[in-house]
Amino acid sequence: MKRVVITGVGAITPIGNDVKTMWDSILAGKHGISEIDRFDVSDIEVKLAAMVKDFDPSSVVDKKEQRRTDLYCQYALCAADQALRDCGSDLKDLDPFRVGVIVGSGIGGIQTFEEEHTKFEQKGSKRVSVFFIPMLISNMAAGMISIRTGFKGVNFAPVTACATSSHAVGEAFRQIKHGYLDACVTGGAEASVTKFAVAGFHNMGALCTSADPDRASIPFDKERCGFVMGEGSGILILEELEHAKARGAHIYAEIVGYGATGDAYHITSPSPEGDAAAKAMQLAFEEGGFTAADVDYINAHGTSTPINERYETNAVKKALGDHAAKTPVSSTKSMTGHMLGAAGAVEAIITALALENGVIPQTLGYKVPDEDCDLDCVPEGPRKADIKVALSNSLGFGGHNATLCLKKYED
Repeated sequence: MKRVVITGVGAITPIGNDVKTMWDSILAGKHGISEIDRFDVSDIEVKLAAMVKDFDPSSVVDKKEQRRTDLYCQYALCAADQALRDCGSDLKDLDPFRVGVIVGSGIGGIQTFEEEHTKFEQKGSKRVSVFFIPMLISNMAAGMISIRTGFKGVNFAPVTACATSSHAVGEAFRQIKHGYLDACVTGGAEASVTKFAVAGFHNMGALCTSADPDRASIPFDKERCGFVMGEGSGILILEELEHAKARGAHIYAEIVGYGATGDAYHITSPSPEGDAAAKAMQLAFEEGGFTAADVDYINAHGTSTPINERYETNAVKKALGDHAAKTPVSSTKSMTGHMLGAAGAVEAIITALALENGVIPQTLGYKVPDEDCDLDCVPEGPRKADIKVALSNSLGFGGHNATLCLKKYED
């Protein structure tokens, strides 16, 4: 079995369009939630979103290609470019069939769908773009990253709603661990802050309707009322350890475990008992050779919905037993909002940085304790701690659970 390490990271997020800016925002307790200014919200109760700001893809995606790609794909291409530059290698010394691309999107090109359907209704079928389908489909980010880089290994796009990019990273980890790849570009992207998508999520009762950005995404807080729509991309370069060491790569953290389960319960609600989510956590830390008592931190799914944190708390307690009361569990969605298919990858990057820097991110905005969520939610601010083993949880609509186990890198 090969050891798998993170050697490059890239991020386009509501709290920064690169990893350093994002991490500085995490340390400063700065969220990216603001009033929606992209479309008229006068007829929708939802007024807030966590939007990417000042995004300019032109250094990576030229004007012609911008017209032929959905925004989610542009986010992914820019984050991938950052990650590859960060890793310090183009990986061209490797057989291109030994370098993969596993990048997903929970929804895909919904902005394109909205725009092209409007054209179809107003101007007829002949006006639908010839690029509509390739701009729409959720696998195109993976495809375009491969086209750009020339990497010809395993290439696919998981689609598991909010768990998408945690599954992507987990599957990339397994491909390298078991010897099918030497390196992989992996993660996820989403661009669903559109009127159509917001209306859909709101009508099912999922979104926060608060008008106060500071009290909108408040995971584990008793007054939480729904998630805040986020967007962006997180991309990681995973690499087989010996290859990374041979080229002198900077190693952020090691991925040592991956758990994936299904609730078999409901199309949108997590299972109240949390059995399957707990099993995903257990599978992840046990694959890494650890016990519940070894887990030093959990980056929770923590969406700020009334049921998620209650059920995720149950899952954490089942997975960790008596150790749950001693384990810090925070949700960085309090700052990024819920980036849907990009969330897991961004949170994996944050978890890796937490391990590397010895800092546990806070749950921003937490004020009112909830007796049903009686975990250590790190409300006071970033916490210095010598953490060595951490989990990152993602739970998707449909009952899809994914947990990554990361370890502080030691040779």
